[in-house]
Amino acid sequence: MSLGSTPLRYRISIDRERCMECERCIENCSYGVFRREGEKIMIDSRKCTACHRCLAMCPRDAIMLEEYPCDYRSHPVWTRQAREAIYNQAKTGKIILSGMGNALDYPIIFDRLVLDACQVTNPSIDPLREPMEVRTYLGKKPSRIEVKKKENGDVELVTELVPNLQAETPIMIGHMSYGAISLNAQLSMARAVAETGTFMGTGEGGLHERLYPYQNHMIVQIASGRFGVDIDYLERGSAIEIKIGQGAKPGIGGHLPGEKVCLDVSCTRMIPLGSDAISPAPHHDIYSIEDLAQLVRSLKEATEWKKPVFVKIAAVHNAAAIAAGIARSGADAIVLDGFKGGTGAAPRVFRDHVGIPIEAAVASVDAKLRGQGIRNEVSIIASGGIRESADVAKAIALGADAVYIGTAALVAMGCRVCGSCYRNLCPWGIATQQQNLVDRLDPDVASKQVANLINAWTLELAELMGAAGINSIESLRGNRDRLRGYMLDESLMSVLDVKQVGA
Repeated sequence: MSLGSTPLRYRISIDRERCMECERCIENCSYGVFRREGEKIMIDSRKCTACHRCLAMCPRDAIMLEEYPCDYRSHPVWTRQAREAIYNQAKTGKIILSGMGNALDYPIIFDRLVLDACQVTNPSIDPLREPMEVRTYLGKKPSRIEVKKKENGDVELVTELVPNLQAETPIMIGHMSYGAISLNAQLSMARAVAETGTFMGTGEGGLHERLYPYQNHMIVQIASGRFGVDIDYLERGSAIEIKIGQGAKPGIGGHLPGEKVCLDVSCTRMIPLGSDAISPAPHHDIYSIEDLAQLVRSLKEATEWKKPVFVKIAAVHNAAAIAAGIARSGADAIVLDGFKGGTGAAPRVFRDHVGIPIEAAVASVDAKLRGQGIRNEVSIIASGGIRESADVAKAIALGADAVYIGTAALVAMGCRVCGSCYRNLCPWGIATQQQNLVDRLDPDVASKQVANLINAWTLELAELMGAAGINSIESLRGNRDRLRGYMLDESLMSVLDVKQVGA
């Protein structure tokens, strides 16, 4: 072949002095990097994805991984990624698939925002000594409350409240479908959200019967493929989410490869065994806000107006205008998914080049809704690139009511973000349907790890709020006075509506 081989991306080596030849590397590597030939363990570094399973399981720390051991001649324009994408497509003529979130080196706005802390004249609050309200209610809020005083002196609420979702923390887990991830991964997260009093999304893969015990902590999703949707599915969730777009691949649908559609997945999704599950780019019954309003109303009618309905959109240039329409459609919350959001599989060109950062999207949508006087009509849920509790605090200060995490929850279960989710070979048992690999993920252990993460972030969030002299999420929401921009240009600070440091 004229193109020949490309330089290795990873080089695996074994310290033969330390290796006890237990073959755990062979046993654990689902990509086939290791094999035994005679008395020696051989290595094929070209198959390595840097999933780190071999490093984690080696009892003697005898395995080493080196990234880019031999690179191309450096060039400011023709990077390694640009050249390899061309080699790949010159060979195959196909779209390049990739996993996880945006991999380009865009500046992360969260890292250019700093939080405030109180001193002397505006004392801070000690979360260990004083109550901190991190409970969050998601859904429509009345613009005003009417009460009536009874003859006995009691006060009665006259205003009729619509159903809200009550989360004990503003941190929820976003939608990752059964099929894209394993049942053990979903089960682990379901147990974690039940333990921490929050919620997780089902994705568009239906709801497996083993998740029924946790249905009070589930948000069921309807996407353009309508996989797994029937009245029983709708009634089991605590809320319903209509997925219009996804941050990792705005403007296109979804694709679950047929090799991940095992018998259990096919039954849950209500699709043929082994067939590709392809979600079309648009909902074929939604071409306007009026169409969306009709679906929102239909879902509420179907569930007797007992469940809030969310609408998820990808963060793109006109997200604020679209969000204003959604707020008038009768939806109870808008989910904004930024371009750092993860996915099991997306065309690389979409993952890396389409969409806008969640920080700008949240700020602009919050400003638009406030400007039109309809901010109380919907809650805002931010997702896509939430990496730590500081990101949660900053997202809420920019205008979000709560956040979805996705990749962070997977990392808590062992994911090393190798980005090969679409290959059905995840050695950690998370993004695979191969039973021998799925069995590697113990829901008893993984659920505890995810719950620990949510609890730890919630504690840190309370500490950050206390330091800023704030004792409730409601007071932090949209409180840009607690943010300052550091090394951000004036135009971006104008979009975010924050002042620069020192101001």
